[in-house]
Amino acid sequence: MNVHVEKTVPITFKMVVDAYQKVRKGGKAAGIDGMSWETFDKDVTKQLYVIWNRLASGSYHPQAVREVEIPKKDGKMRKLGIPTLRDRIAQCVVKDYMEQRIDHKFHQQSYGYRPLKSSKQAIEEVGKNNIEYDWVIDLDIANFFDEIDHELLMKGVETMIEESWVKMYVKRWLTMKIETKAGEQYSRGGKGTPQGGVISPLLANIFLHFALDKWIAKHYPETKFVRYADDMIIHCKTKEQAETILNAIKERLTQVKLRLSESKTKIVYCKDYRRRQVHEQVEFGFLGYSFRPRKCKSKMHTRKSYTGYTAEISQSNQKKIREAIRESINWNNTSIEMKDIANAFNSKLRGWINYFGLYSRQTLRNTLHLIEQKLLRWIQRKYKILSIRKANLKLKAIKIKFPKLFYHWGTKYC
Repeated sequence: MNVHVEKTVPITFKMVVDAYQKVRKGGKAAGIDGMSWETFDKDVTKQLYVIWNRLASGSYHPQAVREVEIPKKDGKMRKLGIPTLRDRIAQCVVKDYMEQRIDHKFHQQSYGYRPLKSSKQAIEEVGKNNIEYDWVIDLDIANFFDEIDHELLMKGVETMIEESWVKMYVKRWLTMKIETKAGEQYSRGGKGTPQGGVISPLLANIFLHFALDKWIAKHYPETKFVRYADDMIIHCKTKEQAETILNAIKERLTQVKLRLSESKTKIVYCKDYRRRQVHEQVEFGFLGYSFRPRKCKSKMHTRKSYTGYTAEISQSNQKKIREAIRESINWNNTSIEMKDIANAFNSKLRGWINYFGLYSRQTLRNTLHLIEQKLLRWIQRKYKILSIRKANLKLKAIKIKFPKLFYHWGTKYC
């Protein structure tokens, strides 16, 4: 297809194709135009050329985002903004361009949504800091993505990157309207970035880099912190230091038009066999893990144990995994084969084990054991076996014949 593009913006067609390939692997939810990936892919080259043509000429304007609500842990609802597929690709193009030029400017203790950084690294860093520091500030910012101030964010973007066309597109995405389920559109009112937007995590990192990362490093260099998007853990030497810093952070957040969630923010004592002070809070959660005092086996003396301050999969994530095991398939359906059940679970099992297997493997093993229990009941129904012992023998025979049928069968989690 020969399309003449007046290149006022240095975006190539390859950049658009690369962005499409990344975004295509993500969410399937349609934006306000109702376009699905199936429809988009029917004429994918034309679709991508349209995006490229408009982006490269500076004439790309996003549509409104579709507002959806999902339940939060506390029973309340979180609002997500779902951009159109075209807009997700366009955002990814600009995000990738920005990332290549500014990622090195971020603080090394910022781990969320960055190239070569991961949640695993963040968890490991928190674990190391727990050994060195006795106290933790478990920081929670109230409604962060809804409250980001556009004026302050744009100052951060302007400081990070010079290109005027980048700032132009960022501003357009910040000011695009939101469409409710009823079809009504409304403005953001100068604040917020949609959770669901491809570029939102990068914008959040820019905002918090200036709002907290640089500020803490400058004023409290004796502390250590780990930040993953808007989740932040700050390690302190003493309780008094933690209290002083927390009060200062409250003031700092007010300056940048944010606020703490008082009910979720807390000061935690990393209690173990060395630390024996009495404190109300001795547990905090971070990225799906729970850190708290636990009985640990001594490496020097196998029969001895001690109290360590360690991580394991959180209770809420154990519950989520059990719910996924119960609900991913219809366990009463005896017309399916065991390989169908394995196909339904193996990608999930791989993800759970690769992430939650970092620490406290026994807890994850106990959680995943529900699959074996469900398989036994399913075998009894499918093959009309009344005895649980005989069902167990059949399951063992299947494991011997097909040892890698389920991902966890070939690991220490079965």
